[in-house]
Amino acid sequence: MLRRIWVLWIAVLLWPVGLWADPLSLLRPSGQGWDLERQPLVISLPQPLVGRASVAGSAFGPSLFAGRAEGSFFEPLPPRPEARVRIRGMAQLPVDIALVRAMIGRAESPRNGYDAVQHGAKQKPRKPPTQMSLGEIFAWIDATPGQPHAIGFYQFIPSTLARLVTELDLGPEVIFTPAVQDDLANILLADAGIFDLRAGQITRHQFMNNLAKIWAGLPTSSGKSHYHGYAGNKATVTWAEFDREMARAFPS
Repeated sequence: MLRRIWVLWIAVLLWPVGLWADPLSLLRPSGQGWDLERQPLVISLPQPLVGRASVAGSAFGPSLFAGRAEGSFFEPLPPRPEARVRIRGMAQLPVDIALVRAMIGRAESPRNGYDAVQHGAKQKPRKPPTQMSLGEIFAWIDATPGQPHAIGFYQFIPSTLARLVTELDLGPEVIFTPAVQDDLANILLADAGIFDLRAGQITRHQFMNNLAKIWAGLPTSSGKSHYHGYAGNKATVTWAEFDREMARAFPS
């Protein structure tokens, strides 16, 4: 009996060592898509940076894609399955969707477009994002913890990117091309209510405010980012500019 107690005590002492002995992996592909089971361990890593950002006001730069990663406190909008099916089934790109996507890119990645990497990332990928496979992107994320990883025209953060590529059933070999990035962004436009706007169920300004809850570089009707002040976030375009462009897409 005494021997059993002694063995159990040794196991308790060694348990933390066993827990951290396996290298942390942010995301890894599985048969069902991208596996997020270990993500909560990694999400906690950037928290010290969040504290510095709140003091300095710009540790992460002006804009981060909204979601629970990269030291962010934000939640994405709830998915709208029927709208997602509709937008994925479109044979041709409607003009209004093209205009909305261009507006988002102007706010999130005005300099480098589809090859944009959040400038707060000290360790950048070794090649342009549009030349990287999804597997390479997640490997870069995994190898560079503690820094922002927003990437591409729409500045996807890891948790959102993983969720979207899983929904589209994209494997690690798929290249992060502009077309792939657009397809991923389309799902989020559906979540923001683009079809509700078309059907007259919400107003243009309601839709714009929904977009601002997803992309922190876009302003709300207050003129500020929905996440203004969190981790250095701020709107990078004015409400007047945003409204003007959306009026082109959706005349009242």
